[in-house]
Order: sequence, then structure tokens, then C-alpha cells
Amino acid sequence: MASSIHSQDGEVGFQIAPMVDVVFVLMLFFMACAGFRATERELNIALPKPATSGLPEEIAVTIDITADGQIIANGQSFGAASDKQLPAFRDWLKTVQSFDTKAPVFIRPSSDVRHERIMDVLSACRAAGVQNVTFS
Repeated sequence: MASSIHSQDGEVGFQIAPMVDVVFVLMLFFMACAGFRATERELNIALPKPATSGLPEEIAVTIDITADGQIIANGQSFGAASDKQLPAFRDWLKTVQSFDTKAPVFIRPSSDVRHERIMDVLSACRAAGVQNVTFS
């Protein structure tokens, strides 16, 4: 006859050994996981300071082009609407860009301006050595 876990009365008896094994395995698992928790530490790092020079901060240039072709840069008017070369505007851009070649230049054309006039302004910017041109 095969041995069984039934008692003489036919009821299944409660066995404590497998339950203790499960508790020990769970305890071991949680103890092992607790050791993997990363602790955060504060690092005392001295970041370098930006180099200061005698040059002014970036000078943002805003160029407005009116519907009639007039060019207004930072509140100053340049050239007639019929002037294609814009020498005074180019010279002014060169002086502004001589301080900082990375200074942004924003072109804000009127919705009614001719595209040819926008190209005149872009050509003047290129001739003045402007590198950072965008439309706003």
C-alpha cells in the first residue's frame, strides 16, 4: 500500500516544513534585493566659470522690412526702397557684427513686401559676414 499524508481519520494534516522553507526563501529574496538599492550621494563639483571678456554681450539685431521696402534695423532706417545694394545698411551690419559674429539677426518682413526686397536684405547680410540669420 502506498504511503499517504492522510492521517488515520482520513484528513490531510498540516505540514509546517514547506511553509518554513517558503518563508526562508522570501526572506532571502528581500534581503538580497535590499543590498542592491543605490544610495544617492552629493558630488561637490566646481563648475568652470564663463570667461569674461571686454566685449559686450550678444547684440541681437532686428530687421523690419516694411510693405513699401523700407528697412528698419534696431529702430534705425536704412536706404531708400529703390536701393538694391544697401551700402549704409551693410556698413552698419559690419560694425555690429564686429563685436560678436554669433549675434542673432532676426528679419521680420511685412506680409506685403516683395520677395525681391527680402533677397536684397539677405544679400546685404551675407556681404557683411552675418552668420546667424533667422526669420521671425
